[in-house]
Amino acid sequence: MTKLPQKPRLEWKMVRGVITPRHRASYTVNGKRRERVVTLDWQDDPQELDRLYWLCERGNHPIQKPKPPATSWRVLVEAWRKDPIKQKSLSDETKRSYRRTMDALLEKNESKDVSKTTRQHVRAIQARLADTPRKADHTIQVIRMLWNYAKKTLDWPLGENPAAEIKLFGPQRELPAWPEWMVKALPTAPADVRTTSELILGTGQRPNAAINMRRDQFDGESMIVWDEKGDVAHDVFCPPRLAAFVKGLPIEGQHLLAKNLTQPKGYDSVEKQFRSWRKTLGDKAAPYSLHGLRKLAIVQLAEAGCSDAEIQAVTGQSAQMVAFYRAKASKKRLSRAAQNRRDQNKNGT
Repeated sequence: MTKLPQKPRLEWKMVRGVITPRHRASYTVNGKRRERVVTLDWQDDPQELDRLYWLCERGNHPIQKPKPPATSWRVLVEAWRKDPIKQKSLSDETKRSYRRTMDALLEKNESKDVSKTTRQHVRAIQARLADTPRKADHTIQVIRMLWNYAKKTLDWPLGENPAAEIKLFGPQRELPAWPEWMVKALPTAPADVRTTSELILGTGQRPNAAINMRRDQFDGESMIVWDEKGDVAHDVFCPPRLAAFVKGLPIEGQHLLAKNLTQPKGYDSVEKQFRSWRKTLGDKAAPYSLHGLRKLAIVQLAEAGCSDAEIQAVTGQSAQMVAFYRAKASKKRLSRAAQNRRDQNKNGT
């Protein structure tokens, strides 16, 4: 008979005629001795036995993990998502926005008890997201909304809302369009950032819509762009430069930025790469975001002499937003013309 491995807290017992390994650990609760025994399904594989044994030693075996509370964040989010009344009142874009924020919230909190969430916890989340003020504010608003839903709709026994009256960063200033030097630095950016940037500039879409673009959205001189805010798709002209760029991308799945064969990469993944690259450009790059490329598209179109209606057809931006960035483009164009005339006058030409 093969000698059975021997380890501290590992015992071998005959169970239904089969020698079976079990991890037996003792501990004390309120002065009383307790034991927890975990049967190890090792399948006669010494390596699997070793893996299961060390899971138990670290307290990470599934059987050792405490059962999530009935009032966990995961339970709350799933209840909110299944509420037909809540979901009926939301647009598809709002649902997607909530889903992204809730999924991020669940990454570290899904098994935690909602009732044990404190204002300190909420402030810590806000501080962690301070580099992205809009995301920080939306996260606080989602926590506030979910807490109220749990208390008023699910009748959970919760106290005061820990996210209530926490000061938000508030409306941010209009996002600045990228300067030319930053666009010229794009070749030094990670591949995902370069691809995303080309798609935003070429299509005028929001970053998330650009990241989610599929290959079948491009067909010769046409492309399908998505207006996330209006939840509407538009068939528009595809500029030759963008068509050539897309054609040159490696095929790794249905999407241009493919996570696998059928799914795109996430916005957070690309945005994180962008922020890392932005740091390499120094403090002067700090004010600029991926959204600023969409604003640059407006400025470039305005400088090219496009009408407001033409710019809206390309970018899907509101008339007010187009007017705002057109004014910037006009000021730059007028100042250039004025300076050139002044130089010509000095030179007597």
